[in-house]
Amino acid sequence: MTRRNILSLFAAALPAAGQSKVVKYCRFRKGSLTAFGILEGDVIRELRGDLFANPTPTGATHKLADVKLLHPIERPSKILALAGNYRSHLGTTPPRPNPEPFYKPPSCLQNPDDPIIIPPGAKDVHYEAELVIVIGKRASRITAAQAPDVIFGVTCGNDVSERIWQNDAKIKDIQWWRAKGADTFGPLGPVIARGIDYHNLRIQTRLNGKTVQDDHTSHLVHDCHVTVSFISQAVTLYPGDLIFTGTSGQTKPMKPGDVVEIDIEGVGILRNKVTG
Repeated sequence: MTRRNILSLFAAALPAAGQSKVVKYCRFRKGSLTAFGILEGDVIRELRGDLFANPTPTGATHKLADVKLLHPIERPSKILALAGNYRSHLGTTPPRPNPEPFYKPPSCLQNPDDPIIIPPGAKDVHYEAELVIVIGKRASRITAAQAPDVIFGVTCGNDVSERIWQNDAKIKDIQWWRAKGADTFGPLGPVIARGIDYHNLRIQTRLNGKTVQDDHTSHLVHDCHVTVSFISQAVTLYPGDLIFTGTSGQTKPMKPGDVVEIDIEGVGILRNKVTG
């Protein structure tokens, strides 16, 4: 990827009018170094320490074009994802009264610009653009009003899904363990945006440059605060845990050679190529 293309990933990552300053955290590799940093324009300011415990600047800086961006959370204790959380995705099906989470394994995560690999036997693999919540503090049985204090920020996610394994009446698995959790079925990144109004963001998918999903996080059936509160009533959330908040509209299959981009206003663009 050229330097111009890398920088274009962040052209949409400016805060919307009226928003406070957004800080963009990333995780990157350069040679033998793997570290967190703060992205400012085309420069990464390297950090030392735990991302969720006031990391300190090392004083080192790196050109964005000189590093490899990694999925920004390396080892979450858990990944949850919501089913049926946009009315445009539900169609005529009434929304459920509560969020409907399921689990994706941490091993499904994939880096920005690394491939989505279609596994053996998969025949109907779809993209799903999603806003992903990054938890920053331990949360157990909290209220929706307390949720903003435990949400560190948000990032872009692609909840890749094999529809036959997920839905076909004759073939589908009892659980979505491989339909949603196969290796590389959870691309994440490129940055975590902190200080952004995550209830007020445009979210799009482009497949080979064509817009195929286009909605707004204000249309979530269960917003980020309600979702975090609901999950925390039964499952303790820890720093680094991830919650995919659901996809919108209708999705379509991807095939080897396709390029899929998840574009969230104020956050950035998550780009991955599809391979067999």
